Amino acid sequence: MPSTNPRNYDATPSRKVAFVGLGVMGYPMAGHLAMAGHSVTVFNRTASKAQAWCVEFGQTANPQQADTPRLAAQGADIVFCCVGNDEDLRSVTLGADGAFAGMAPGSIFVDHTTASAEVARELYGAARALGLQFIDAPVSGGQAGAQNGLLTVMCGGDPEAFDSVQPVAMAFSRAFTRMGTSGAGQLTKMVNQICIAGLVQGLSEAIAFGQRAGLDMPLVLDVIGKGAAQSWQMDNRGNTMVADQFDFGFAVDWMRKDLGLVLAEAQRNGARLPVTALVDQFYGDVQQMGGKRWDTSSLIKRLR
Repeated sequence: MPSTNPRNYDATPSRKVAFVGLGVMGYPMAGHLAMAGHSVTVFNRTASKAQAWCVEFGQTANPQQADTPRLAAQGADIVFCCVGNDEDLRSVTLGADGAFAGMAPGSIFVDHTTASAEVARELYGAARALGLQFIDAPVSGGQAGAQNGLLTVMCGGDPEAFDSVQPVAMAFSRAFTRMGTSGAGQLTKMVNQICIAGLVQGLSEAIAFGQRAGLDMPLVLDVIGKGAAQSWQMDNRGNTMVADQFDFGFAVDWMRKDLGLVLAEAQRNGARLPVTALVDQFYGDVQQMGGKRWDTSSLIKRLR
C-alpha cells in the first residue's frame, strides 16, 4: 500500500486512466494515480484484490473495478499495466477481452512489466495497427519505490505518446525517461539487472569474507560505505545480509525471470555476459535451497 507520508503531487490535470495488474508493484502505483486526482479504473485477475484496492482508495477518489481488461480500458486516455511476464502481458492486451479491444484510437497503453524487448516491439506494432500507442516502461526501485511513489521508469516508444504520459506517471515516479524507440525501455532495464546481479554477488562475497575474518561487519560496511565501494545494495541490504534476513524486497524467482530475459537477448545481440550467466546459476542454487521468495540479497546464503 502507498506510503502514509503525504506526497506533493505535481499539479497535473485529472485524466481518465486504467490500471491492469494490482500486484506488489501495481497496487501502490495505481494508488498514487488515484491520490493524484486521476479517475482510475482497475482490473486484477484475482478480483478480490481489485475490490480491496477500491475500498482503500474510495475515500480519495471514485475508483472503479472492471471484470476484464477490455472493460477497464474503455474510455481511458491511458492504460497502465504491470503483470508478470510476456505471456501475461499478451493475455491482458490481445484478444476479445484484452485492453486493446476496449481502447479508443489515440489512447496510450503503458506497460510497466519487466518483459522482453521482443514482446514490446510486437505489441507496439499491434497497437499501431489499431490506431493506439504503446510504451514499454519497466521500473526500478522495488516495492519501497512503488509505495513511496519514487520509481525510476525507463521508456521506449514514440515521443508524442511519451510526452502525454509523463506528467501523469510522475504520480509514482521520481524519474520517467524516454530511452529511445520501442523496446529501448526493456533493454535499459536489462542493463539495470546486469549491474545489480554483479553488485549483489560482490557484496555477498565481501560480507562472507569479512565474517570469516572475524570483523565487525556493520562497522566495516559503515566505513567502506563512505568510500568508493558504496552502492544502493550496500546501503539498503548490507546489514540485513549480515543479519541473515531475506524476507523482503525483490524475490529470487523474479530476478531469475529477469536474468533469463537478459541472457536470451544477449544470445540475439552477441553480447558476452560471463558474470551474469554465473550469477544466474547461483540464484538457481538459492532456489534449490528453498529461497524462491527470498530477497535477491540471499545470494550470500550459498557462501555460508
